Amino acid sequence: MEINMINLPNFKILDMNESEDDYRFLVESTVLSPSHCPKCGTVANLYKHGKKQQLFFDLPMHAKRVGIYVNRQRYKCRECKETFFENLPDMDVNRSVTNRLIYWIQEASLEKTFTSVGEEIGVDEKTVRNIFKDYIDELEARTDFRTPKWLGIDEVHLLKNYRCVITDVENKSVIDILRKRNKDTVISYLYKLQDIDKIELVAMDMWNPYKSAVNTVIPNAKIVIDKFHVVKLANEALEKIRKANRQNVSAKERKQLMRDRYVLLTRRKDLNDFDDQIKLQVWTDKFPLLGQAYELKEQFFDIYEAESINEAYKLYQNWLSNIPKELMTFFEDLIKAMNNWEEEIFNYFTSPITNAYTESLNRLIKTMNHVGRGYSFEALRAKILFTQGYRKVKRKKKFKEVEVTFGKMLSAQFPNWEQAGYEWVYEEIYGADFSTLTKEMEEGSF
Repeated sequence: MEINMINLPNFKILDMNESEDDYRFLVESTVLSPSHCPKCGTVANLYKHGKKQQLFFDLPMHAKRVGIYVNRQRYKCRECKETFFENLPDMDVNRSVTNRLIYWIQEASLEKTFTSVGEEIGVDEKTVRNIFKDYIDELEARTDFRTPKWLGIDEVHLLKNYRCVITDVENKSVIDILRKRNKDTVISYLYKLQDIDKIELVAMDMWNPYKSAVNTVIPNAKIVIDKFHVVKLANEALEKIRKANRQNVSAKERKQLMRDRYVLLTRRKDLNDFDDQIKLQVWTDKFPLLGQAYELKEQFFDIYEAESINEAYKLYQNWLSNIPKELMTFFEDLIKAMNNWEEEIFNYFTSPITNAYTESLNRLIKTMNHVGRGYSFEALRAKILFTQGYRKVKRKKKFKEVEVTFGKMLSAQFPNWEQAGYEWVYEEIYGADFSTLTKEMEEGSF
């Protein structure tokens, strides 16, 4: 029977059976007998000690699962009395699969669920999961993400849970996604970063575990609360007031107010459509408190246009004093946040960094959740971080000046030192580029 049917030259096919869903091959190894005992090292003092039939799974063929039964030779050493099986270089004997099937599982698990991969090849789901885990461990071991100068810590709602997203703010890239967003998880991650003293600024939202983790591991880094999360509270206050007014209007007006909510949440300077300007005027005239709240929202956004921290403080105090008693309850979450995170919020005005582009990822999370329905967190994380096409990479020249200097000093001893183009070049990996990820998801290629 042709051995190239399974394309494994180290095996001779003895028999083959085909069913509706499977191929089953019976084979024996053509590899030379062992020259020594792997237990004690004794040379050529072995004898054959029976055979055992072992099943290994292989790549699918013609849309059918493939199983390879190997009549595996057992040997015994006359010196140490130990027994062992012949070596099978094409097989992963611990997992009972071919090596090439392992590579296939690694790639397939990025596109399909572990369960569907297992069903397609006849392997247990746990085996698929373990192979993929080892693959990710290997990728992480050989991938060194550059520690950023400006670190971002945010979260996304992925696969029914909040996950912590670590970003390079300056280079607009994702460098990790953590399964949990609690303090211990973030601390553990930060301790593993190389050159952690490089981190000068940390942009984050108002989540105490993040703050506590940063203060524990990198206490000299300045924490900056992302302005997006602060102004969001102003919009949420306006939404509360809009909803409170729903009971005072007819069902028809209630639906219209819901449809027109976007004009209330949009900055006045960005309402370029005349119809939108009219809608804003109608609703704020009809509900004076809603009109006052809109003005307060606009004034709060204006704080972030301050040119100095002192001006920002003055604008905030003025804004706070303008809130009427009737509206204080609606803005209490924002006021509480300003009190609790005052230093970190106002750090923005001396270090104006923002992690807002993470929101571009958040806006596409619904797409990711749809694509990833039934998929594991590990698979989605791996696809984002380790897909070559998503990475932002920069090539660097290392020690160039030092080499030139020593080349001049030691040219007699090392005549080849000053060869043209001789320089140490290495790559810095900045993580997964946000713009590339966004484009891939929008186009449905993710």
